[in-house]
Amino acid sequence: MIGLSVKKSRLQGFGCFATVHIPKNYAIAEYAGERITRTEAMRRMKRPGVKRISELDADLYIDGSVRGNDTQYINHSCEPNADVFIIDGFMIIFALREIVPGEEITVDYLNSFAEDRAVCQCRTASCRRNLNQKAA
Repeated sequence: MIGLSVKKSRLQGFGCFATVHIPKNYAIAEYAGERITRTEAMRRMKRPGVKRISELDADLYIDGSVRGNDTQYINHSCEPNADVFIIDGFMIIFALREIVPGEEITVDYLNSFAEDRAVCQCRTASCRRNLNQKAA
């Protein structure tokens, strides 16, 4: 994957960073990984540790920690510079604005797993503190 690297993040753990200029609306990369059922996703969410599972549709999820790429390290922000769109059954990450080399790529992802009480670490002015709720 050209243009991305993984390194320590000020947000949480490791992050996915741009190594090249990324223009607004540019397709950055596919969120890749093992495709699993909702039942399997729920089972994996009960495991300890960091989760890299994203919902593709009602019964299909992607576990980025299995056969994934650098996009599995994209962290959450309540003021993101990228967003994810489902296109022809693939999760594609697009730049919402210009992203400069060295900048961490972030998306505003909601946690669809009710049991997970993850707390937001983005520290932005509009931070909602909880990944299980939408912005007001």
